[in-house]
Amino acid sequence: MRKLTLALMASAIALAGATGVSAAEIAVIVKTVNSTFWQNVQKGAEAAIGTSKAGHTMTFQGPAAESAIADEVNMVENAVNRKVAGILLAPSDPDALVPAVKKAWEARIPVVIIDSQLAPSAEKYYQAFLATDNKKAGELAAKALIDKVGTTGKIAVMSYVAGAGSEIGRVGGFNDYIKANSKLQIVGPFYSQSQMATALNQTTDVLAANSDLVGIFGANEPTAIGMGRAIKQAGKAGKVAAIGFDGNQDLQEFVKDGTLNATVVQGSYQMGEKGIDTLLKILNKEKVDKVIDTGVVVVSKDNIDKPEAKNVLY
Repeated sequence: MRKLTLALMASAIALAGATGVSAAEIAVIVKTVNSTFWQNVQKGAEAAIGTSKAGHTMTFQGPAAESAIADEVNMVENAVNRKVAGILLAPSDPDALVPAVKKAWEARIPVVIIDSQLAPSAEKYYQAFLATDNKKAGELAAKALIDKVGTTGKIAVMSYVAGAGSEIGRVGGFNDYIKANSKLQIVGPFYSQSQMATALNQTTDVLAANSDLVGIFGANEPTAIGMGRAIKQAGKAGKVAAIGFDGNQDLQEFVKDGTLNATVVQGSYQMGEKGIDTLLKILNKEKVDKVIDTGVVVVSKDNIDKPEAKNVLY
């Protein structure tokens, strides 16, 4: 009987230990792991976890591609099922992720959203939203392009995933600013599904079909990289004004060699760092703002080596 009692106690202790480990986990789930932008978000999140004294661990996950929305849904549901302490989520679709986030809310697992907004109906299911003001970022990209090409002519918009919250604000802000402040004709948008090779092929076709193109905008990292490579391959560098988005090494080199006139860079590291900090505050029962702007910087040759740019480039 004593052996049975000891065995039961050992099982209970083991179960409690397992539950404790699970409860200490913060799950960071992003749109894809195959992007330096999201890897920079990971670095920021890891830094915040590393300096925290709360004792939480962190896992980092994302689908192979941003278009693999069902995979991301499964990752969130799995995190809920293993009873994580909190979830930091960059949703790849404003609607598809809502049921999974609702499950987290029902399980009393706090969720902080980064980068892309969920549908308005989901507002009560998450505790905070940290992101670039994508409408403002799109407007800054449009202004940078107008500064280079003027207010007449034809421009192209190379976008990424139609319907993604960041895409709606960013490309919408770009298009609205162009229409309100110029007579530029917009070709597109063309959707790369955040695949660099797709963006390269699409941009090659757009340049070939529009010999009178004066400007072009690549709306996220893989799209802008593909766009830049296509511009160089077509011999159009410096001849067609180009504005990119995000700030990895490829895009920095394009700015330095003149393929891009500028790139609009988000605080990706800050999204991860501030996202985790916000989640830790929520877990500590502290009050947080519902919406937190993580900012953008327009990076050109003029400021690429200055602190304002170095703080966001990666």
